[in-house]
Amino acid sequence: MGAVDFENFVHELASVSGQAILPFFRTALGVEDKSRGAVFDPVTAADRAAEQAMRTLIRRTFPSHGVRGEEFADESPDADYVWVLDPIDGTKSFIAGMPAWGTLIGLTHEDHPVYGMMHQPFIGERFYGDGAQARYRGPAGDRRLGVRACPALEEAVLMTTSPLLMGEADRALYVEVEKRARLPRYGGDCYAYCMVAAGHVDLVIETNLNEYDILPLIPIVEGAGGLVTNWEGTGDLSGGRVIAAGDRRVLEAALKVLQGG
Repeated sequence: MGAVDFENFVHELASVSGQAILPFFRTALGVEDKSRGAVFDPVTAADRAAEQAMRTLIRRTFPSHGVRGEEFADESPDADYVWVLDPIDGTKSFIAGMPAWGTLIGLTHEDHPVYGMMHQPFIGERFYGDGAQARYRGPAGDRRLGVRACPALEEAVLMTTSPLLMGEADRALYVEVEKRARLPRYGGDCYAYCMVAAGHVDLVIETNLNEYDILPLIPIVEGAGGLVTNWEGTGDLSGGRVIAAGDRRVLEAALKVLQGG
């Protein structure tokens, strides 16, 4: 498939997932807790319907590709190309009727993220990128995304979904960064990373992320000129401690604090 055909396919994945999700949004839908008594980890029929719809389309179009998703078992996880799906990133916002959630669609080649999209069907926004460039499509038009300059923590808009999701030690380190930031904000889930790519947020710091929470977002942030690393400053995100920034200077300043410097 050519580049244009591939991009159209990803947009089709976004459309079918949105069609599966929207009938459930702001309704009296049932919620299941996957945590089994630990920290509340909700899943809904909308999550499962959207992931199933995307998996069906991928199997039909790219039968040799693998799929890893949040709600169902892996399919051919050792394939050269593997799709990484999070049907609703921000399920807690979803069940609260808040629009700060999105569908994450990522593609890896030999375990390296090469394409990603965040789709918010209720608002009608799509953020997508391939690591070399990133674009926005939505009510505000169609445009290329780009991060903004931010030379210091004291000038940074900082986001995290919630410090309460962090362990005690990690939360203490995060708070030291927050104390220095110009404007800390909570919430957003995947939207926070897209706002880095769009040049509205300078820094996102989180912990306990899974592959499907972050891999689809990496090509968007990096395509817009940003950076995504772990708290040690390397590309290994398997531990779930993630930092994304639009400017290397603010990234390095935050990493120094997070590393106890």
